[in-house]
Amino acid sequence: MREVIQFDEIDELGPQTYSGTFNFTAAEVDRQEIANAGPVEIEARVEPAGNEGEYIVEGTAKFTADFYCSRCLDPYPFANVSNFHVRFRPRPTVSEENEEVEITAAEELDVEFYVERSIPLRDLALEQVQLSIPMKPLCDENCLGLCPQCGANRNREACGCEASAFDERWGSLAEIRNQLAKKREV
Repeated sequence: MREVIQFDEIDELGPQTYSGTFNFTAAEVDRQEIANAGPVEIEARVEPAGNEGEYIVEGTAKFTADFYCSRCLDPYPFANVSNFHVRFRPRPTVSEENEEVEITAAEELDVEFYVERSIPLRDLALEQVQLSIPMKPLCDENCLGLCPQCGANRNREACGCEASAFDERWGSLAEIRNQLAKKREV
């Protein structure tokens, strides 16, 4: 189990494979959707790319977690296996302080820049977990969510709230709609 990608080692020995299993807390993942994070298994194959100091990392990340459903807020189990492809390039030198470097349209979006010639596999694993989290995690596509009036979880219980879809803020528009309907009747 080699947990740090060493670019000097790849230059000397050729393509290398790195793997590790890492535990992250929900706070480390830094996403409010996560109730609990399980171990992350990552395997990465690293090889030199065409340009000097450039490396291609391809691999797989597997993890499990408990997410909070974005509709009912209940935690539910989630498992994910994702493949990734990242190109590491040396950070470009900048002639003036605070000058920005623009990535051209021809460059890929999966490019990361490095200063140190070693990359902790743990950092790459955390990045893959963050990229795998759905924007709106759902426990089920048909999740009914919470009642907007009383807050009851509608998946578990029926509430006695009125099922009115009318929003008082749109009352003026409803009045105009009624006037238009009367004109059509005439």
